[in-house]
Amino acid sequence: MKEDQIRILKRGYKIPTPIQRKTIPIALIGRDMVAMARTGSGKTACFLIPIFEKLKIRQAKSGARALILSPTRELAVQTNKFIKELGKFTSLKSSVILGGDSMENQFSALHGNPDIIVATPGRFLHVLVEMDMNLQSIEIVVYDEADRLFEMGFGEQINEISNRLPPSRQTLLFSATLPKVLVDFTKAGLRNPLLLRLDVESKLPDQLRLCFITCRPEEKLAVLLCLLKHVVKPESQTVIFVATMHHVEYVHQILDKAGIPNTFIYSNLDHSARKINAAKFQNGKVKVLVVTDVAARGIDIPHLDNVINVNFPAKSKLFVHRVGRCARAGRSGTAYNIVSPDEYAYLLDLHLFLGRSLEIVPTVETSDVSEEAIGKLPQSMIEEELSELILWHERITDISNMQNVCNNAYQQYTRSRPAASLESNKRVKELDISNAGILPEFRNYLSPSAEMISKMKNYRPRGTIFEIVAKPSSVDYKVMKEKRAFHKNTILNHQRKIEERQSLNEKPKSEPSKLPSSSTDEINEAFSEVITPKKRRMDDLYRNEKKKMKRLMKDDEFYIPYAAPDKHTEDGLAVNSFATEAEKAQVDFVADNEDSRRLQTQIKKWDRKKKKMITINNNSKVGKIRTESGVWIPATYKTKRYSQWKEKNKIEANEYDDDEESSQMQKLQTKPNTHWARHNQKLKEKLKAKSELKTPEQVLKARELLERKRRRHGRKKGGGGGGGRGKGGKKGRH
Repeated sequence: MKEDQIRILKRGYKIPTPIQRKTIPIALIGRDMVAMARTGSGKTACFLIPIFEKLKIRQAKSGARALILSPTRELAVQTNKFIKELGKFTSLKSSVILGGDSMENQFSALHGNPDIIVATPGRFLHVLVEMDMNLQSIEIVVYDEADRLFEMGFGEQINEISNRLPPSRQTLLFSATLPKVLVDFTKAGLRNPLLLRLDVESKLPDQLRLCFITCRPEEKLAVLLCLLKHVVKPESQTVIFVATMHHVEYVHQILDKAGIPNTFIYSNLDHSARKINAAKFQNGKVKVLVVTDVAARGIDIPHLDNVINVNFPAKSKLFVHRVGRCARAGRSGTAYNIVSPDEYAYLLDLHLFLGRSLEIVPTVETSDVSEEAIGKLPQSMIEEELSELILWHERITDISNMQNVCNNAYQQYTRSRPAASLESNKRVKELDISNAGILPEFRNYLSPSAEMISKMKNYRPRGTIFEIVAKPSSVDYKVMKEKRAFHKNTILNHQRKIEERQSLNEKPKSEPSKLPSSSTDEINEAFSEVITPKKRRMDDLYRNEKKKMKRLMKDDEFYIPYAAPDKHTEDGLAVNSFATEAEKAQVDFVADNEDSRRLQTQIKKWDRKKKKMITINNNSKVGKIRTESGVWIPATYKTKRYSQWKEKNKIEANEYDDDEESSQMQKLQTKPNTHWARHNQKLKEKLKAKSELKTPEQVLKARELLERKRRRHGRKKGGGGGGGRGKGGKKGRH
């Protein structure tokens, strides 16, 4: 027990986080569990400490006893690194199975019988089917970031892996959210599970500060350079999130030109390059990392100070996981969000999802402005960087070409981006976000001349140029006066609406969401016990709202609201929306028979070899194999790579099983008494010795012996033939 405490203290743990305090005792007693907590709350240690405590010592011949499934390569590598650091004083061995790595190396790693396997579901199932691997020795299985596993389309692989696991296993499932698909999986795969719901209502850390900056789309890069040069401290670490991999390369080129050291990660980048670039940033060699959403979840960067969203995320849930990279484990952090007009509706969706008020910085300077209000940067700062960017695009061909590529990529991105809610789209038209004032923290950068120019821009004269310049007797003046008199009522109504809008407190009418994405009945049916944090004392605002609700004469039994109370949370946490499911199930009535209707439901896929779109029929079983559990999977999961690897390395298929059976038989059997028994025993020992894996020295020695035999054989042949010819020649001459 002292060694366990030493290794935990060496890692820097002194006081457990709330999720660790609740989950570790439950995991140690062997109970199945689903734990929900916000990102950065220390979920990795919640399952690693119980694993170390249960396995304790290495058992070389028993097979893997713990399995950890992760959604991404980076999270799996990080978990394996965490195992090596935290389990430094144990003899436990771990292996990581990832897509993109050498499968032959993974075969040899699994033949070494690791105690803990960390894997991504796709490659792990491939290795399982290829090796016909037995998982009956698994004692504990962990699904890390389980909601992300299902979002990324690993549901089929996870179900197949779960069917191969022993029924007596312990299952720990960790997730930031609880969509309905997870509740269904819990009902099928967990035994009497316990649900832990901690920090569900507070979706963002308290130490995280949000800053929303509005600008035009063409000014986004200029705002980014302003933040990196003037606002963000040079020694602080910053992650920049963009929409596509093309934007990553574009921003990387711009930052290099601006003299800001940076590195980048995206999904299509080579795996070794991803590891190198991530290591550069984590070790502090560069302070800026440009990424897509591949790094939005699960990756722990210990000293991350800032997150900058150049492209605002379309899903509120994705925003939570992006900004959750900083302000972890009690540290403070700032999330800067650059928002353009086409993203205002998503900004409103986020505030509805978080249950926060939306405040716009007024154009007139006031001290009563919250830190999370939406505003602008001084135009003088932006124009200085924008002029430099324009100059680079005119002179450097690579940057201008990359800009065109990014424009095309962003058009494709907006087509595939999910639409914002109708309520937010309507609300955006009423709000005047584009005319927001300058954020208070950036007013120090405002020069007197720029301040005067901004005031001049806000000035609106009462008359037009025809009325001010022209004489009262001129035709232009008379025409404008008549026109103004004709539209007088319309102008007055418009001005009155503007005044009313400014007088009202611009807050979205929404209540904080109190329910998870699954209904209460479903959760109660799936879990035998639900542990939630203790109820805190309600603040004055919530108490006043409750009093107002009591005053309303509304019969809750018969009242049917037009929208569910957790509508915005459901939209934010949805994995499979109704629209996507309906598209899959649609039937085209143009077809007049069953065959043509089936052809219409087939999917088109790009074939890299043929360089054209080919049709794939999901209903057919062509190119698929059936597993032991009866599920049809692609035939590519079962190839001859494992058998080829065994032949190459001289490994028998059942080497480990034979060793265990022979050792057990030796223990049970007595020494042979008769002559034939001793003879048979010697034959068995000879056969066993032949099937053993040879050491490199033995292989080298065998090769040398074989080479000697070949030389000796060749010398005999050559010597005999030469002698015959020599004798024949002598006879011929005589």
